[in-house]
Amino acid sequence: MVQFPPVYPVILCGGDGTRLWPASRKALPKQFMPYGKTTLFKETLKRSFALKAAGMDMREPIVVCNNDHRFIAAAQLQEARANEREGPCPALLLEPCGRNTAPAIALAALHALRRPSPQTEQPDALLLVMPSDHNIADSTPFFDAVKKAARTVAAGSLTTFGIQPDSPETGYGYIRRGQPVGEGMFTVASFVEKPERERAKTLLASGEYYWNSGIFFFSAAAILQALSQYAPEVLAACKAAYENAARDLDFLRMEGEAFTACPSISIDYAVMEKAENVSVIPLAAGWSDLGSWQSFHAMQEHDNYGNSSTGDTLLEGCSNSMVLSQSRLVTAIGLENMVVIETPDAVMVARQDRSQEVKKIVEALKKNNRPEAEMHSRVYRPWGSYESLIIGDRFQVKRIVVSPGQGLSLQRHYHRAEHWVVVRGTALVLVGDNEVLLTEDESTYIPVGSTHRLKNPGKVPLEIIEIQTGSYLGEDDIVRLEDQYGR
Repeated sequence: MVQFPPVYPVILCGGDGTRLWPASRKALPKQFMPYGKTTLFKETLKRSFALKAAGMDMREPIVVCNNDHRFIAAAQLQEARANEREGPCPALLLEPCGRNTAPAIALAALHALRRPSPQTEQPDALLLVMPSDHNIADSTPFFDAVKKAARTVAAGSLTTFGIQPDSPETGYGYIRRGQPVGEGMFTVASFVEKPERERAKTLLASGEYYWNSGIFFFSAAAILQALSQYAPEVLAACKAAYENAARDLDFLRMEGEAFTACPSISIDYAVMEKAENVSVIPLAAGWSDLGSWQSFHAMQEHDNYGNSSTGDTLLEGCSNSMVLSQSRLVTAIGLENMVVIETPDAVMVARQDRSQEVKKIVEALKKNNRPEAEMHSRVYRPWGSYESLIIGDRFQVKRIVVSPGQGLSLQRHYHRAEHWVVVRGTALVLVGDNEVLLTEDESTYIPVGSTHRLKNPGKVPLEIIEIQTGSYLGEDDIVRLEDQYGR
């Protein structure tokens, strides 16, 4: 077996995913959005784990994510690692704000260089950079491409994966291949911005172009050298942010002021379009960036009429349409080439060929300060989740789910009282100095201003119904006195 330097999968979790609104929103973007029994993030992690079996010296993944998504990422990472019993835990690098892919990759390279310890450098470490919001239908060709590219990458090449195009897509950038180099690889002759349809047809017909996948492979030393040469201000800011990072539970939190001052720029613009040692390896693996509901529909299973449906749906006389339901029965009659997306607090209906325009809807919602632009009715927290069921004048009803072994902070509210009814599991409740164990069908009352805490000491999820009453019911009426999650 050919031995290569150690490979660190770098999982990028940035992006708001607004093109898949209303199912994907800033608070829960498409990489973390559930579809079926998995998420795109978990599938990306599983691919990185599977590369071990493909003969690569794979090390722990380096996950770069926004601070706001840290607990979602950590929970899904733990779920994806359920069957991974060996090796160290993946690294979770937290960005205080989004700054695009070049800074994220710079942080990952700095981290890989310092592995396995801050005192020793590992300049030959390779980075396999994978966006967490893409789909790869067939992993085997992807694994083969990674192994083919490894020798060229170890020699210093900055490599990208070019997707074999099968249609004149206008939503992707293109890569023109140059001369052969390595096994099945080519130099990059040029990068092309997202083209108009007529030019996309010309590029497709030439046979010389690939879609730009946003997947990269290079050594930590090579990409840091390129950043030093072509984007020194990015590297300087990231070095300052990384060297002054703080450990927070399982996370490494980048220093905020330095990282916020970093330019926001993609790795394509910062390095790949300027460097000379860039290569491309073709990839035909059923790749999609799932950038629209139309592309999401294309990756799903279809009935005999070209329809895809998810959730509680009933279709009659429909063709080539997608219907997704998250919370209720959705029926459709006579639809052709349509998309219907239902969530607990919003419904979106669009023609498939105009589904990209959902961004305009999100912009309009933001302009009108509508919470649906960014927040779901279900909000995820490190201990579980909550969702509003009814909101009225001076009262609100919520469903709260606490994961086994987790608990809310010790807190108080100045403007609201709360009634808790346990409907599933066991609750350990502290109100003032009184601690009590509640089981199903039992309840308790928390007066305004009382110190309280809720924990799940059991092995199954705890589910309670919370009834809030008071003059102000906003989430900012929480004074945390103790919190195991460091919030």
